[in-house]
Amino acid sequence: MSITSAMYSATSGLMAQSKALASISSNIANSSTTGFKGTVTEFTSYINKTTTVDEQVGGVMATNTRNVSKQGEIQTSSTTTNLAVNGDGFFVVSDDSADGSVLFTRNGSFSTDQSGYLQNSEGYYLYGWKLSDDGTIAATNKTSTDSLEAINLTSIKGTPKATSTMGLEANLPSDADTGDSFTSDVEMFDALGNSHSVTMTWTKTADNTWSLDASDPTKSSDSTSTTGTIAGFPISITFNSDGSLASATQDDGSGTMTSVDPSAITFSVSGWTTGASDSSVTLDLGTADGTDGLTQYASGDDDPSIGDWTSTQNGYEPGTLTGTTIDTSGIVRATFDNGETRAIFQIPIATFANADGLDSESGSTFTQTYESGNYQLRNAGDGKAGEIEAGSLESSTVELTDEFSRMITAQQAYTAASKVVTTAQDMLDTLIAMKR
Repeated sequence: MSITSAMYSATSGLMAQSKALASISSNIANSSTTGFKGTVTEFTSYINKTTTVDEQVGGVMATNTRNVSKQGEIQTSSTTTNLAVNGDGFFVVSDDSADGSVLFTRNGSFSTDQSGYLQNSEGYYLYGWKLSDDGTIAATNKTSTDSLEAINLTSIKGTPKATSTMGLEANLPSDADTGDSFTSDVEMFDALGNSHSVTMTWTKTADNTWSLDASDPTKSSDSTSTTGTIAGFPISITFNSDGSLASATQDDGSGTMTSVDPSAITFSVSGWTTGASDSSVTLDLGTADGTDGLTQYASGDDDPSIGDWTSTQNGYEPGTLTGTTIDTSGIVRATFDNGETRAIFQIPIATFANADGLDSESGSTFTQTYESGNYQLRNAGDGKAGEIEAGSLESSTVELTDEFSRMITAQQAYTAASKVVTTAQDMLDTLIAMKR
């Protein structure tokens, strides 16, 4: 091997160690970057062969590779929309909130921008499946990224819900006289979210027997304005001798009283003056032979009254968005000030046969390549897909102690290679001096 060959080998060493130092420098600079995947330098020996062994020139090649599939440590964040993938897979993101090119990232530092879109620290929008009102995915082909759209949290509107179930708990005074009546008011909502008041009248008709009647609903803000016509009353209620609820009968509309389950009595309201559709409500007065609803015990007062009165119903008026929650399966739920909670989006996880084959686009964002294989959109936590942890971030996979060790090794190798170059240069200078 000639002196120039030695210089060639040493120069390849200098170039390889320079490449290693560049990798180390990038890793150290991104040691605090969310979702960053560190690079490693792989060295490969090569030989340029000629006719004889003595004339073969040895050298080295360096290649920087990124360990994309390595899991970073998950750390808690105070921002609820910050997300981390615990396991395999990537968030699907785009550089545009509508019809942008699709990319993949582990950087879950998402927060709402001025338009309400979830955008991470690198400026990419989070994409997900939009859900129908029943909580199912609206798109027909959920295997394609075309089924995804940018997640917007401020465009969500609250919807009303008509009262469909109502529960009453109370103690009807056993020491009331036959013929005594008591009233109580309950609230219910129509399908348009309007609030109405219904007055319940409780009349003792005999020992252990009461009649429940209900007035037509009125506006909650104006008791003189009737808003609909109620049907399904009166209801006759009997109690056992121990005060527990025994049974109930209901007017079937023809004046005939028929036996009904006291925990599932149906009444209706028609002709809403608000323009809402008719309402059908299931009334729960408690379990037969139980004390979980109506009871009949002595009040102990000189002037008996209904005690322990509680009414519940499941209707509500349109609410105002108060926040969002994200669970481990990627379901985004909107919460409203009226108590409504609604699933609005589902965040998919994209997996690859060879995640290390992805190509770096910028920062911690990647694009699909032939080596990575095609993406597969999965539900978080399903099969190979990792779970989503809200209020968390995945830290960089860079270990500073490892990088410092690599730096020392690269520096020593670089110094040694440079020594070969200077030695070969001295030998060439000697050779030139001999000619002179």
